[in-house]
Amino acid sequence: MMNPKMLMQMKSLLTKFRQNHPKVPMFFSAASRAINEGSVIEISLTTAEGKELCTNMRVTQDDLEMVRALAEMASK
Repeated sequence: MMNPKMLMQMKSLLTKFRQNHPKVPMFFSAASRAINEGSVIEISLTTAEGKELCTNMRVTQDDLEMVRALAEMASK
């Protein structure tokens, strides 16, 4: 279990992230309602230098449980 100071620090960081990137939490909120077992999540990154990285994963039941737990923690 996290100590209260760590929880407050994480909450502050999450609030700042939401302010800096408002579309990202909205995307994750929508995705968490639409995701189901067998869905494919793809993540891509283009670095400042133009290098591209990409990966994907097929969602399992265990993944869904983790996503729901994280969403619940983020909403507190």
